Amino acid sequence: MFGVDIGGTGIKGAPVDLDRGDLAQERLKIPTPVPATPQAVIDGVQEVVAAFGWRGPLGVTFPGVVVDGVTRTAANVDAGWVGLDARKLIGERLGLPVVVLNDADAAGIAEMTYGAGRGRGGTVIVLTLGTGIGSAVFVDGHLVPNTELGHLELHGHDAEKRASVKAREDQELTWEHWAHRLTKYLAHVEMLFSPDLFVLGGGVSRKPERFMPFIQGISAEVVPAELRNNAGIVGAAMTAAKL
Repeated sequence: MFGVDIGGTGIKGAPVDLDRGDLAQERLKIPTPVPATPQAVIDGVQEVVAAFGWRGPLGVTFPGVVVDGVTRTAANVDAGWVGLDARKLIGERLGLPVVVLNDADAAGIAEMTYGAGRGRGGTVIVLTLGTGIGSAVFVDGHLVPNTELGHLELHGHDAEKRASVKAREDQELTWEHWAHRLTKYLAHVEMLFSPDLFVLGGGVSRKPERFMPFIQGISAEVVPAELRNNAGIVGAAMTAAKL
């Protein structure tokens, strides 16, 4: 199977070995176009898929709410995506059967099957920390789709404006300062949902030692994602396998 992960800064994809839950080949990543219009982004998706000569079912993640293949929100890409039948557009452009789903939901599906959430019951919240903050909520292994917890209000702002990786970079925060902000966000989510486990994913999960020691006072277990920043690709491919 093949998965493509559309992010606020990059479009990445690769064939996936679903027996292992890992990439079958090294992924290709290209910059997300600016502005990230539907036409430009779909061109990018086509470029990534064509690089591998893939001609089968395709899973594509999107950084926003996706309902029946229609993109309902677009926080970190062009507003032209809102209300678009992305599944139809991408499928027609590439001539392939396509499924489109929220990027954090895809990452969560992969982590719950192959990674840090494997075998866990209760309430598990997978957070993808990057350009924004994506969320995937699972109750006894069942996904509650399109939760978008990165847009919870925290100190008068969207949480992702204060606690995303982009916020850390743009505001030149130290890892410790950023971790304290992230802790306040986790405490807010914990107050609302009382999860048993937080799984922290996105590119930042490659270096948990830089920030995890500063996350304290959270009742739930907090662990880094095991599939790291490939989880979205894997989850997209898993979903495409059901087509």
